[in-house]
Amino acid sequence: MNKRIARVFPRRTKATPTDGLAFIGYPGMFPPEVDEVHVSCTFTWDLRLAEELALAWDRIAPTKLGGPATGARGDEFIPGMYLREGYTITSRGCPNNCWFCYVPKREGMLRELPIKPGYNVLDDNLLACSEKHFQGVCAMLAEYPEPAEFTGGLEAARLTTAHVEALARLRLRQIFFAYDDGEDWEPLVVAARMMDEAGLLRGHRVRCYVLIGYPGDTMDAAEKRLGDVVALGIMPMAMLWRDDSGKVERIWRQFQRTWANPVILGSR
Repeated sequence: MNKRIARVFPRRTKATPTDGLAFIGYPGMFPPEVDEVHVSCTFTWDLRLAEELALAWDRIAPTKLGGPATGARGDEFIPGMYLREGYTITSRGCPNNCWFCYVPKREGMLRELPIKPGYNVLDDNLLACSEKHFQGVCAMLAEYPEPAEFTGGLEAARLTTAHVEALARLRLRQIFFAYDDGEDWEPLVVAARMMDEAGLLRGHRVRCYVLIGYPGDTMDAAEKRLGDVVALGIMPMAMLWRDDSGKVERIWRQFQRTWANPVILGSR
């Protein structure tokens, strides 16, 4: 008999599962009858709350605490378990060692996983995978009823003509690249040209995460980077750097909002 496993999250996001065994926060007065509880924590600044939740839920059923914020290495991806239906992860790890990223420390080098169905691909670095794996992911996306999204991000420096041709054959909702530091700029320029030649820049389907607010950054410098991305014909999405505490200055938060909302950007 299959176990009834409650999955508990410190906060709800767009990626949080929505089925009857997914819960936010504490058990409440009428806890579910389950065999096991998994508390999943994504953000380091939620870790203390996640630990408290694990203690509270342990009174209901044997409880495990995991998730990216704990430093735990991800296992084989199970659709709908810790991410809502439609989200998928087909590989874990990354060969890069970016200063701001915990992925190489947590997941290690890149490893390809069995391709499970979904429309929103959240891989750490999909383009670092083999060509066979990437084409397999695109074949899966072509069969999925929803338009494809690559919100995990694609590394512009690894983009090839074969990648672009495969992407152009898909029904696409959005693709994200990343502009985290100066080394990302020239590859992003080349990627924008390749996507434009394939007709993919139309309709603001191509977007770009732009890291802002990190130590030493200024709003003038951040706005310059964001404006440069707009000039490429790509819709930017400002990503606010946070330390392990998650605290950010209010002025940076307000600035980030104006550069993260497509409606606001479009009106500007």
